[in-house]
Order: sequence, then C-alpha cells, then structure tokens
Amino acid sequence: MTAQLASARFMLRHPAHWIALGFGSGLSPWAPGTVGTLWAWVAFLVLDRWLDDLGWAVLLVASFVAGWWACTRTARDLDIADPGSIVWDEVLAFWLVLWLVMPTGFVGQAIAFGLFRLFDAAKPGPIGWADRRFKRRPGTPIGWREGFGILFDDLVAALCTLLPIALWRMVA
Repeated sequence: MTAQLASARFMLRHPAHWIALGFGSGLSPWAPGTVGTLWAWVAFLVLDRWLDDLGWAVLLVASFVAGWWACTRTARDLDIADPGSIVWDEVLAFWLVLWLVMPTGFVGQAIAFGLFRLFDAAKPGPIGWADRRFKRRPGTPIGWREGFGILFDDLVAALCTLLPIALWRMVA
C-alpha cells in the first residue's frame, strides 16, 4: 500500500476519517494541528453550554475510545503512522485542558491554547518520550499500538500544559 494524502474525498469515505481529521479541520494546508486545536476550542465553548462535569467526563472517555479507533483506522488507510492531518489527538487533549481550567476568561483560555500548542509542537521531555514510545516499528503494519500513540503524546502535552497553569494558580 502506498501512502495517500488526506482530502475531502478521503474524509467522506469512512466515519473514522471524519473523526480523526477533526471534522475537516485537519485538512488545513497550514498548521493542521493548530487549526484542529482552534476547532476544539470553539467546539468546547459550544458544548460547554449543555454539558456539566459528568457530561464532559463521559464525552472525554467516549472521545478517547472513538478517537483511538478512528486514528488507528485513518492512519492505516493513509498508510502513515502519525499523519499531520489527524487532529483528533489535539481535539481530545485540548478539551481536557479546557475542562480542567474552566471557568476562565478569554485570556486564560488563550494562555492554555498557547501553552498546549507550544508543548505539542516542541515536544520537550516527557512529550518527546511519549511521541517516540509508540512509533511504528520497521516492517510492521499500523495497528492499535500506533493509534494509541497518536493520542498519547497529546495527552502528555495536555498534562504538561496543566502543570504551569496549576502552579500559577497556587501562587496567584
């Protein structure tokens, strides 16, 4: 199988592609991870009108399970272990960040966004380790392990985002 590019046509072929590609936000030709995170931010603000903490907890767990399946299937269909067009990992991780930092105003949300994008893109320390931990092994097919890895490093980036926010709140 040869790798293919994600496109609107590709996205329409399977429901997993819709999810993994962040309902189209991952198709952005410029910084799809950032666009996916922006989509997550807007979606969070819309969904937060109807969801309480229990609703968010259920949605996050369901999004993790569905995302694991969708990211695995989409990476396999693209024949790329961790394609940049898959942004469900950013969506899930940033929803977790926002759920835990809210309520906060626009500035607090923007700081959370900036920190998350910085950690996700630069992959310092534990995030880099998490990113390397589940990489595709030479000669092996893309499977559940790699699908989990797509999500895992962004969840570690979410935790790294929450740490300075928590420390700041402790001293403020």
